[in-house]
Amino acid sequence: MAKNLRWGGILFAGAITAMAGFVDGVGFVHFGGYFLSFMSGNSTRSSAALMTGDLTGWINAMSLVASFVIGVVIATLLTSSLAALRRPLAMYLSAGLLLAAAATGTVQPNATALLLSAAMGVVNVSYTRSGEVALGLTYMTGTLVKLGQALGGAILGLVTGSNQGVNRLLWLRYAVLWAMITVGSLGGVFAYLHLGLGSLWIVGAGMLLWATLALFQELRAKADPRSGPATANTDRQRID
Repeated sequence: MAKNLRWGGILFAGAITAMAGFVDGVGFVHFGGYFLSFMSGNSTRSSAALMTGDLTGWINAMSLVASFVIGVVIATLLTSSLAALRRPLAMYLSAGLLLAAAATGTVQPNATALLLSAAMGVVNVSYTRSGEVALGLTYMTGTLVKLGQALGGAILGLVTGSNQGVNRLLWLRYAVLWAMITVGSLGGVFAYLHLGLGSLWIVGAGMLLWATLALFQELRAKADPRSGPATANTDRQRID
């Protein structure tokens, strides 16, 4: 959870979230309103398409949902025995899928969409605790709920002086994550309008760079546990 991360970890996770927003922004415009990281939206769209007789729309939406889940399954299987390197490995796999999507963009657009959705599923395995995802990176509804709860607790603490508002700035962590996916989607749409699907090379390279940074942080923490990494690897006992 975001409350268990230091600010370095929040910013690290926020950068991944921004990349997810970038992908969603590109995909939403290019593929006509389908989501590549927000599967609740695709689920609703699939139902609407089915009930209005749009079989193609239903297939498109459900294919993206299936690809997302398959990405999660693959990443879980590949990283299950490598907990210490789970985060960078999941991110490297996501980067590979993003770059593959960029390479197929002008040749196989349907494959591009499925690869991008799978990449978003994969990267969500980066933050796992007790075998389950602890921090959703590509969907913000739960984050907004926690933001509201934390903000409500802060207000209650100020009004009543109770301990419920003791961490009165906790809501800022959730606000940052939401802001990052929003800014990322703005960047994705802007890049798409200027570069088309070529903009996917940007996010693929970004994920590759961020995965390498995560790997360096993991290796440094392993070599010197007392040093305490400054990024998303902070507080391993509580997150992984």
